[in-house]
Amino acid sequence: MSQNIHSTAIIEDGAKISPNVTIGAYCVIGRKVVLHEGVVLHSHVVIDGVTTIGENTEIFPFASIGKRCQDLKFGGEESELVIGSNNVIREQVTIHPGTKGGGMKTIVGNNGLFMIGAHIAHDCMIGNNVIMANNATLGGHVHVGDFTVIGGLVGVHQFVRIGEHAIIGGMSGVENDVMPYARVKGERAVLAGLNLIGLERRGFSKDDIKTLQRAYNRLFANDGTLEDRLKQVSSEFADVKPVMDIVEFAQVKTKFALCQPARKTA
Repeated sequence: MSQNIHSTAIIEDGAKISPNVTIGAYCVIGRKVVLHEGVVLHSHVVIDGVTTIGENTEIFPFASIGKRCQDLKFGGEESELVIGSNNVIREQVTIHPGTKGGGMKTIVGNNGLFMIGAHIAHDCMIGNNVIMANNATLGGHVHVGDFTVIGGLVGVHQFVRIGEHAIIGGMSGVENDVMPYARVKGERAVLAGLNLIGLERRGFSKDDIKTLQRAYNRLFANDGTLEDRLKQVSSEFADVKPVMDIVEFAQVKTKFALCQPARKTA
């Protein structure tokens, strides 16, 4: 048992606390919680349920992790929450476990930053290196790809998919799937181009970015249907992985349409 545990912390019997874990004042840890090496909990953190926190993850005051979800269909099933390594979870963040209707598990990857008041609902699947800014909110069953940035006060509808390397502008309402590498924004979010700054920061070459831009222009041209244009882009850029990431994402059939540019009005 770690020696870095404040005397006011409450740790229920059965919790598994690795050495070199720091638990601050007035934290409450449930009996089925697992905290791996190097986890730091500042004061007043609550972790409950069948919840695992990965190595070196840091959680700030008043975060509530693993408590019962808000899905009215939840029947008390013993579902899981798995949070990876090297995450920073700031004040008042809430993350809920899965449900029977969603595979019984919520998963958060590694190296994420979840700012004040962010919410990850039941059965979400969050990739690595994801940033959620202040008060960004994910409904249940949302999938978020690696290196995605979700701006402050964003609301994402349940079951929506957000592809890798996408960026969602602050105060947007996202109710359609967001393709990889995209930039979307708006009260009812629309596609506003590619995440060019993010791609540059993450080491994509100028040639790759130009190719993505050409493919984007083909994909959202005015002629034909989206299905027709997907076939054309798939044929023309078959050897370009980032483009094919978009094509494969768009070809998955879900209950939501693909987020597209706003229609121009006369």
